[in-house]
Amino acid sequence: MDIAIDLGSDRIRVFIEGKGKVLDEASVITYDVDTREVFAVGNAAYNMIGKTPYGIRAAHPLDSGVIAQSDLVENMVEILLKEVCTVKIVMPRVVTAIPCELTEVEKRAVVNAVSTVGARKVYLIESPKAAALGCGVDITSPHGTLIADIGSGTADIGVISLGGLSISKSVKRAGAAMDEEIVKYIRKKYNLIIGTNMAEKCKQEVGCVLIPGEPKTFRLKGRDAVTGLPRFVDVGYADIKPPIEEIANEIVTAIRDVLEQTPPELSSDIYNDGIILTGGLSKLTGLAKLVSESTKLKVRVHKYAADCVIMGCGKAIRFIDEQEKGSVKGGLSPLLAAY
Repeated sequence: MDIAIDLGSDRIRVFIEGKGKVLDEASVITYDVDTREVFAVGNAAYNMIGKTPYGIRAAHPLDSGVIAQSDLVENMVEILLKEVCTVKIVMPRVVTAIPCELTEVEKRAVVNAVSTVGARKVYLIESPKAAALGCGVDITSPHGTLIADIGSGTADIGVISLGGLSISKSVKRAGAAMDEEIVKYIRKKYNLIIGTNMAEKCKQEVGCVLIPGEPKTFRLKGRDAVTGLPRFVDVGYADIKPPIEEIANEIVTAIRDVLEQTPPELSSDIYNDGIILTGGLSKLTGLAKLVSESTKLKVRVHKYAADCVIMGCGKAIRFIDEQEKGSVKGGLSPLLAAY
């Protein structure tokens, strides 16, 4: 039995061959700072962010798609897999997604973290290729497809053809960076101190890069920076647009940069098909329209944008046997070398 893992900065997702997606939890772990003893992982740990006593910390051990604290990631993966696997998986082969432009050291850190499940072999696949597979694109054909996978830690943009990335670019600031900007902006404008979880909920409700016609408000609750007392403030689209539009523009600029470097024949395919957006942040209000206005191309946000990468990793499992036997169609495999 083979498995696929998407180690995201915000969510960790697991796909088991024959069962489909079996896990979708927050990439958070709560642990003792001194002893490194783990208290909670996943959604349970996420609910503890900002609420832990002295000496206990709730943290995201992955930052911008890169493993920041390897021992915590290994513990998190091992504990979460034990919860969803009723039958012990013996030496599985694992496919896991990685951002574009990772160094060999960063790739090795991902492999080591995933190997805690007792993996026989670990195969890596770049996020845009996995997202394209998850969207149902035939990535082994000589046809250019532009995918922008915009998540919490990174925005990975790639032009895919013949099973590989012709052009790619990774933006290291995405959804999580927007949350931090919202926290700073709200404190500066309203003298209200809020946490990143509250900022994330606010972004999901009234975050936008183009203000829609219908007004909507969200109640931010936190601590008054002057009096120290609990307080709230109601904000709308216009209030949250300023702190996040700079990062959104960085992502749009990166998409334009990729288009400018794309070979003419592949550009023709992209002109006909448009751009596909995947990842949780792709559903940010107005983002698809902003990309379309900037590139003058059709832009489509996948219906199940957040799950495209993990479902694509699951579909990539079929390439393992073909790669090991050397029978991949045309000799082209989306999987990187096995570790």
